[in-house]
Amino acid sequence: MSDDRDNLAGARRVLSPRGVTWLGMGVNALLAAAKIAAGTLFVSQSIFADGLHSASDLVTDVAVLAALGISARPADRGHPYGHRRVATLVALYIGVALLGAACWVGYSGISALHGRPTGVRGMVPLVLALVSVAVKEALFRVTRRVARRSHNAALEANAWHHRTDAFSSIAAAAGLAAVALGGAAWAFMDPLTGLVLAAFLAVAAARIITRSAAELVDSAPPAETLAAIERRVAQTPGVRSHHAFRARHVGGKIVMDIHVQVDPDLTVRQGHDIAGAVKREVMQGDPRVVEAVVHVEPAEEDPQDDHTPERGD
Repeated sequence: MSDDRDNLAGARRVLSPRGVTWLGMGVNALLAAAKIAAGTLFVSQSIFADGLHSASDLVTDVAVLAALGISARPADRGHPYGHRRVATLVALYIGVALLGAACWVGYSGISALHGRPTGVRGMVPLVLALVSVAVKEALFRVTRRVARRSHNAALEANAWHHRTDAFSSIAAAAGLAAVALGGAAWAFMDPLTGLVLAAFLAVAAARIITRSAAELVDSAPPAETLAAIERRVAQTPGVRSHHAFRARHVGGKIVMDIHVQVDPDLTVRQGHDIAGAVKREVMQGDPRVVEAVVHVEPAEEDPQDDHTPERGD
């Protein structure tokens, strides 16, 4: 049993961002087809909407695959700062797509409530919703683990898309269970559950959109991250002080620049070596930092170091 667990943990560690995205595409394709078919055959508004949500995951999976290929390209003449913002744009697209799905599900639920809801036939939609919860939650955990290991914003947004699908299946299962137990008198629970799902999806979409938009306008990392970077700079041998420190998010990673002050009597090569040491210290200390520009300046002489003879010496 322990060997099986070790093998599973090892598989999770070696799973690549592209590999976990392909896995998600396969799972979403199967779930979307099964849910949409069940919603149509068994007259279930909530499982049909849940199936459309799974289908929307297919579109975002394709976008993430494209982002993984483009954002990893090195800098070129047309993009001297690299292509990392492609991952941010894809994350923003996923948020907008999720918001669109929320609006559609909400509209469908309101339309069904204004009509005459019919009872869901059979237990298949309920069983399918419960299976979907387990599968999509597992997919969320695996995808998020790979996203955090690779510090990829688009992949992490896609992981949360998987979790919203799991939560939507929970909501669908709750509504379907109420209908199964209460019969026709509780038929309204199916479209009502769709409305609850729509609200949850809208909140998740807003968070993804806000985070992506903040990155596109060069928002700074959290204060604790900045403080940790400054501590590493200050503890680098040869650095007397530093200033003009700036950092921003780019594609889930961090790029920064900083001015460090060193002994003014050092040679150019010695100053260059200190700058390299600062860069290594910062990037090794925080793997999210993928670019660090270090400017070297001569430190100002301490006035206390100047000995002015007093009168009478």
